[in-house]
Amino acid sequence: MNRVRLLVLNAALGPLDYTVPERMPIEPGSVVIAPLGPRKVTGIVWDNGRLPGAQVDASKLRPILEVVDVPPLSQPLRRLIEWTAEYYCAALASVARMVLSSGGALGGPMTTTEYRLSGGTPERMTPQRAAAIDALEGEQGIIRELAAIAGVSEGVLRGLVNQGVIEPVTVAIDRPYPAADPDFHQPALSDDQLEVANRLVKKVQAQDYAPVLLDGVTGSGKTETYFEPVAEAIRLGRQVLVLLPEIALTENFLVRFEKRFGTPPVLWHSSLKSTERRRAWRAISNGTAQVIVGARSALFLPYANLGLIVVDEAHEVSFKQDDGVRYNARDVSVMRARFESIPVILASATPALESLHMASTGTYELMELPSRFGGAQLPEIKLVNLTDEKPASGRWLSAPIIRALELRLEKGEQSLLFLNRRGYAPLTLCRNCGHRFQCPNCSAWLVEHRLSARLACHHCGLETQVPDACPDCGESDCLVACGPGVERIADEVGELFPEARVAVATSDTLGNPERAAAFIAQAEAKAIDVIVGTQLVTKGFHFPDLTLVGVVDADLGLEGGDLRAAERTYQQVAQVAGRAGRGSKPGEVLIQTRHPDAPVIAALANGDRDAFYAAETEARRDAGAPPFGRWAAIILSSEDEKEARAAAARLGDTRPDRDDLYILGPAPAPLALLRGRYRYRFLVNARRSANLQATLREWLDAHNFPPGVRVGVDIDPYSFV
Repeated sequence: MNRVRLLVLNAALGPLDYTVPERMPIEPGSVVIAPLGPRKVTGIVWDNGRLPGAQVDASKLRPILEVVDVPPLSQPLRRLIEWTAEYYCAALASVARMVLSSGGALGGPMTTTEYRLSGGTPERMTPQRAAAIDALEGEQGIIRELAAIAGVSEGVLRGLVNQGVIEPVTVAIDRPYPAADPDFHQPALSDDQLEVANRLVKKVQAQDYAPVLLDGVTGSGKTETYFEPVAEAIRLGRQVLVLLPEIALTENFLVRFEKRFGTPPVLWHSSLKSTERRRAWRAISNGTAQVIVGARSALFLPYANLGLIVVDEAHEVSFKQDDGVRYNARDVSVMRARFESIPVILASATPALESLHMASTGTYELMELPSRFGGAQLPEIKLVNLTDEKPASGRWLSAPIIRALELRLEKGEQSLLFLNRRGYAPLTLCRNCGHRFQCPNCSAWLVEHRLSARLACHHCGLETQVPDACPDCGESDCLVACGPGVERIADEVGELFPEARVAVATSDTLGNPERAAAFIAQAEAKAIDVIVGTQLVTKGFHFPDLTLVGVVDADLGLEGGDLRAAERTYQQVAQVAGRAGRGSKPGEVLIQTRHPDAPVIAALANGDRDAFYAAETEARRDAGAPPFGRWAAIILSSEDEKEARAAAARLGDTRPDRDDLYILGPAPAPLALLRGRYRYRFLVNARRSANLQATLREWLDAHNFPPGVRVGVDIDPYSFV
């Protein structure tokens, strides 16, 4: 290879050609540093003929400067990058950046300083120093980590360092992770679990592409079941990727994983420090990381020897990326498994309708766990018609839920109240002049958060203090909170039951693994009587003494323009209902609704999932919606509203005239102003036979949009705001 074409990590540049110096070890997938004017750029050597671009005369080419000391990206990973860019109408460079997401990992060997006990004694022993020395026996880490383990301040430990009681140790950042033991603990599985586990183990042993939908009711032990093929992959020396939809779920999973395999898995998510990301990336790329548990971005890491992918809670909307490369990690996982020729397991108690359709056509193999583990029974579900059982004025909990809460408190059992709305109230207004607090950057109301004494926008992140007086009329003591959020429900529970220990569980209160771990520990120790939470508590948590679930507003998810509203409502309510009665005590679920006859609410009450999915499938078929048709959205935005509107109008004037496409728009997006940008959108409905991506590219490429206009394409959108 005396000349190569590089995919550089800048979408505006396109592929670039370079010469290869003599004896430089280069192959397709090599990560290299190349000159670009006075700068240096990182690029990936690509396969001949697979990147577009005219052939440049060799005399004009500059040589590559160096090959980065990391393994070349594998051929299956390069094909995945190409497929993702093509399918989601994204730039190749944007997808490749997700693979090389840890810039620090591309540097050479690095070391850091950690600390451990030296065996000495301090000049003066204090209770804090004595406690720290006892707690840190056999421990090693940075000062901040050791202080957390010992439960003392960092100052106490630094004093011990100064006296030589704690000594510094130089360690390599890239040191290997402890090895997982596939036979560390063999759990007792039910007959159903054992049958499914054995079938999954055979898929891993075959080392061939095999997409599996693991459909198990809540509490059926899906995690313990798929741990068996994970163990088999470890025995075979293969790597395993487990995708989780929420970082807050990670801590609960880690405890179960360590109990089964004797050591935690390797983590990958946005909260990792740069040194942790570097260590994980390099261990993944050289094959020493055995099991990787991460958020959706972990899907694009350069695994050396991937043998199995598991997507837990595979129905979750959070697997869909809403900006940048708008990919769905569930679907891309299946494609990565296909390119790698390995099995992929999609695990869920409420699978996406598209996944069930793929199983019904034989594209996915369906494996079912129809009953709960250990003889536990599914909870009894009852509807509370809010038209008949109206809450008291200024209240949001009906009498049946209040009586059920009182009964659980008397029994010493736990309860969960679900409302998928963060904060205290979704709208704050002035009772004197009617002023409503709105985000200046978005067409959305500011949400009051009393726990932090802030008004916040949940779209752009803006926060401001709650004023003492109305900013319009100047009247004081006139601000009114309208509607309920979880904080308001928690206050109501506290007023009704002052002795109850109440915890609010949302992304605001459980925003990192440490907070989630503390919450889980409290709940398991029965230090919490009532949990009030959002969708964050609908999955993954197992509290044996939780016997009551109350859904405060089951109709909330049916509002607005979400084309998957019924399916999403069913999934959320069914998942949160599944938190009840997971131990030996029976569970009860009360669902407050004003529309008890709505098909999705009736299906939940009757426990008839199949009937709901059948009706929803036929409705989708009639509408040409997924999985029978295709959706795509085009979003144009600008800081200038007129510029955005004009660009959308010009694009609309040249819309393709095809029998297999139906294009709606342009129209202002439901969230017409977002982060200071005015937004117009098109919604495209296409038949399965249509070449949707090629049509969209041809349509958009014919336009030169003004510099201030951004154009985004969302294939298979989940957000319609």
